[in-house]
Amino acid sequence: MKYIITGVDGKLGGRVAENMLHEVNAKDLILTCPDLQRMNKNTLLKWRERGVSVHEANYDDPQGMEKSFKNGDRIYIVSGVLIGDKRVQQHKNVIDSAIKAGVSHITYTSFLGATNPAYAHVYVTPDHTETEKYLSQCGVAYNAMRNNLYMENYLTTSVMLALMSNNKWYTTAGEGKGTFIAKDDSARVATALLLGKGKDNEAYNITGGESISQRDLCQLISELSGINIEYCPVDKKVFFDYLDSMNIPRDTDQDFSKSPVPWCGNDMVTNEASIAEGLMDVHSNAVELLTGRKPLTARELAKNYSYIWENNVTHWKDIR
Repeated sequence: MKYIITGVDGKLGGRVAENMLHEVNAKDLILTCPDLQRMNKNTLLKWRERGVSVHEANYDDPQGMEKSFKNGDRIYIVSGVLIGDKRVQQHKNVIDSAIKAGVSHITYTSFLGATNPAYAHVYVTPDHTETEKYLSQCGVAYNAMRNNLYMENYLTTSVMLALMSNNKWYTTAGEGKGTFIAKDDSARVATALLLGKGKDNEAYNITGGESISQRDLCQLISELSGINIEYCPVDKKVFFDYLDSMNIPRDTDQDFSKSPVPWCGNDMVTNEASIAEGLMDVHSNAVELLTGRKPLTARELAKNYSYIWENNVTHWKDIR
C-alpha cells in the first residue's frame, strides 16, 4: 500500500507527512508540493535520505500530477490556497489526476458546513461545497474532513496583528464562540483517514473540544504575555477598513507582497463573522473517535507560540 500526501510544504500537509513516517515504511510514501524550490531544504533532504519519494504536483498541471501520483493507492488532498472558480477547478484536477493514476481512496480537506446552505455566505464555503459534490460523484471511495477554523491562527496571526495595532485585537467575531481545531489534531485525523480508519464515503466534522470566544483567547494571550491587549469587536465595514490599512488584499487574486498574513480580507471578515453567527460552535467526537485522543485546548497550544510576542513577529512567514 502506497500513500500520497499533497501540500507537504505547508503546515498541515507537512504534519501529516511526519505522522505517516511513524506509521508506515518511508518507501511507501509519495509526498508532493507545488514547487520543490519552496520546500525546506533540510526537510527535503531528510525525507529523501529515508527513502521517501518527493515530487512536484501542481494543481494546475493534471498530467504532472498523474505522473507524480503513479503507483499510489490512497491520497490525502490539502485544499488549494486560491478562493473561487480557480480553486474548484484545481480540486477537480487533482481528483481526476489521482483517479487516472489508479488511486482507490481520497481524503479531502474540506470546511465545516460544506453541504449546509446556512454556511453558503461564508466566503470559502462554496469551493468546498462544489468539491465535495464532485468527489461524491467521482466513483472512488473517499472521506471529507470538514475542519473548523484553525486554533493556531488566533494564537499567531491574530496576536501578531493586534501587537502591530497598538495592542488592539480587531474582529467581527463579537462574543461568538467556536470549537476551533488545532492543526496537530487535524493532521492526526488526516493520518487516521489516510490509513483507512474511517468509514468509506463519510464526511466528518473536525472540531475542537471546547467552545471558546476570541475575547477568551485575547484574555488568555494577555495573561500569558503580560501585555494588555484590548479586544475590539467591530462590524464588517470597520474590519474591512482595518484590514485594508494593514495592506491585506480583499481577494486572493490581488497583490500580497505587503500583506502580513496569507489570507484575503473577504476570507477573514466572513470567517470571523460566522463565529458571531454561531456557525463555528459545532460539536463532534470525530477527533477522539478517529485518533483515540481528545482535542488540544487553547491553553495547551498557546504556550507553543510565546515567540510571537517575545520576538515581535510581524510576518506570517516567520511563524513556525
